[in-house]
Amino acid sequence: MASEFIALDTSAQDLLFREARTANSFTGEPVTEEQIQALYDLVKWAPTSFNQQPLRVTLVRSDEARARLVAQMWDNNQAKTQAAPLVAILAADHRFTDELPSQFPVFPQAKDVFFSDDAVRAESARLNATLQIAYFIIGVRAIGLAAGPMTGFNADAVSKEFLPEHQEALTVVNIGVPDAAAWYDRLPRLEYEKVFTTV
Repeated sequence: MASEFIALDTSAQDLLFREARTANSFTGEPVTEEQIQALYDLVKWAPTSFNQQPLRVTLVRSDEARARLVAQMWDNNQAKTQAAPLVAILAADHRFTDELPSQFPVFPQAKDVFFSDDAVRAESARLNATLQIAYFIIGVRAIGLAAGPMTGFNADAVSKEFLPEHQEALTVVNIGVPDAAAWYDRLPRLEYEKVFTTV
């Protein structure tokens, strides 16, 4: 069995992967600031290129901000976003290079050598923020909550409504204790042979 080669015990593997689901509904239990800090203290260690950390997270906690966000969600995501205990806007910061000299001190010139071009910097911000979004989702599961990530929203409008001009909204994530009774059935996954090629 493949799991015998994995250092995590089976229950941890199940929590993060096999038994986890994308959550579409939650219980009414709130998500605390302490839980979100614990989430970040875990996922901040995950790797990115040049240790750049372009992910920026806006937590939508007030009713007023929630209403503004719901208005920018596509129809099928509005009710889910309205009802979730906590909603986060996950964005790419195109000015991640401001922090790069301190975060990649082995080569502080990387900011200018590799990322002086706007298009290159934007592409790298999106790619590495997307990696961090994946880590974020796994981290939500690791602290015992569930995530409902969505890309069905007006990203330009959300960026303008909530973020500084140098940040770009990529994903909206609902977070909370899942209503397990409302899980969808597990969808199929591709077989190993369809994904892996040895050359």
